[in-house]
Amino acid sequence: MRESLERRSFLLTLILVSIAFAWVLIPFWGAIFWACVVTVIFYPLQQKLKKTFGDKPNRAALVTLLIALVIVVIPALGISYSFVQEGVSFYQRLDEGKINPGKLFDDIQKAFPVISDLLAQFDIKASDVREKISSGAVSGSKFLAEEALSIGQNTFSFIISLSLMIYLTFFLLRDGHLLIDLLVKALPLGDERERKLFTKFAEVTRATVKGNIVVAIVQGTLGGIIFALLGIPGALLWGVVMAFLSLIPAVGASLVWLPVSIYLYATGNWIAGTILVAYGAIVIGLADNVLRPVLVGRDTKLPDYLVLFSTLGGLSLFGITGFVLGPLVAALFLVFWDIFMNEFNSVS
Repeated sequence: MRESLERRSFLLTLILVSIAFAWVLIPFWGAIFWACVVTVIFYPLQQKLKKTFGDKPNRAALVTLLIALVIVVIPALGISYSFVQEGVSFYQRLDEGKINPGKLFDDIQKAFPVISDLLAQFDIKASDVREKISSGAVSGSKFLAEEALSIGQNTFSFIISLSLMIYLTFFLLRDGHLLIDLLVKALPLGDERERKLFTKFAEVTRATVKGNIVVAIVQGTLGGIIFALLGIPGALLWGVVMAFLSLIPAVGASLVWLPVSIYLYATGNWIAGTILVAYGAIVIGLADNVLRPVLVGRDTKLPDYLVLFSTLGGLSLFGITGFVLGPLVAALFLVFWDIFMNEFNSVS
């Protein structure tokens, strides 16, 4: 009896201490998560370098970390900075009246009278729509400008988080296999099941991040190039916006190029509008329809519709981190049920 009481007390204390430790780490969960993501992506490279450097794991981990910084971290910081700068510039032009969203809506309405008939059919006033579009554009661009200012004011905090992520990534690259072995030994789920879950975590994380980043870069670059060639203002801004929106499967980049093509038609630029529609549907769309299933769906072994819904749900709940967390949760959900059906149902 006493031994049972002591065991239960110890387990309860263990749970409380673990919860308290997790609570302490909450302010740094973003840095910890992305350190794990970078480690998972570049761990195969680290293993190859480890063979090259022999019994010098510190050197292999350091070289791998430097490669990760050059390939991923520095370009991501550069793109984010460009996005913020272009966003602030867009807000300034909007605030100064150089861009008038209400006039854009009027031009589209005149070019496509069916819009007026459709609004009248649903008893919607065009003036209300115009006002909402104008206020929405101002609010959105103002939010972006405020976020840019907030980033500038919190530069020190951002640098600390980035430094912690880089610092932790080094040790995860060097000692990651030891941590996995320790977790397998500690968790009471069964060693074989735990290794299966860790393997799935690595597969989904690697495929999701690499696949989505490649698709985002390709679609953003293609979109920015065609915008620049057609002389559309803010080509860099819209290219980066398309890159971010491409994280949403199937519809992402079209949320930018399709409305712009409609406006080109509305203002009489039929040739430019047709070129943009054809280019967006065939070239930009092809990058999503071909690359994403190959890079994401195949490696994660998730159906396309599950990738779509889990990505959207992850983005809505966790922000930018959700494009990894969403498919990861979906994949782990399927693995757990697969284990349950294969092991527990067969036993019963």
